[in-house]
Amino acid sequence: MNDYGLAVMLLLAYLMGATPTSYVAGRLGRGIDLRQHGSHNLGATNVYRVLGWRYAIPVGLIDMVKGVVPVAILGPWSNGPAWFTVALGIAAVLGHMVSPYVRFRGGKGVATTAGVFLALAPLAVLISLVIWGAMLWLSGYVSVASVTVALLFPLLVWLTHPGEPYTLGAAIVLALLLVYAHRGNIGRLRQGTESRFRTRKGVAA
Repeated sequence: MNDYGLAVMLLLAYLMGATPTSYVAGRLGRGIDLRQHGSHNLGATNVYRVLGWRYAIPVGLIDMVKGVVPVAILGPWSNGPAWFTVALGIAAVLGHMVSPYVRFRGGKGVATTAGVFLALAPLAVLISLVIWGAMLWLSGYVSVASVTVALLFPLLVWLTHPGEPYTLGAAIVLALLLVYAHRGNIGRLRQGTESRFRTRKGVAA
């Protein structure tokens, strides 16, 4: 595929990732704009807070698929250079975080990043899910769990998938993006004003 074709593939991955799943769920589920409710974030966690598990689970799964498809399908189809597949994954995550469909708003990118690495480094993702769940249980904060996993993820990729420099590079880039996307949460954690996902007794807060 020539350079023009590769550029089209990157745009397609970006637009695929930009599909505003949470926004659609809010409109279909309750006729609302999620950007005006809960945390105002277009991610699965806010869908759970506002609409409940019935909507949050499919939204999270679809957001993951938005990361899987560009890497697992568009990557091999493009027959591009070695780095191109991970570039497609990064484009999909950027689309989710900065979507042109909803005035360049979006989610934090956690589920879509998980989808990207389900295709690139599945063992690292499985270990990360265990760590994420443990941190959520211990802290009660989704943001703490997500930032912890983001910081550890490049190391997990390096340990479980050695000899894949482009995959490791993508892990570092996306980890930095995820931490940056959570900068507001980090500030609220420092101030003690961050909302808990649940209390230690399991009651959502």
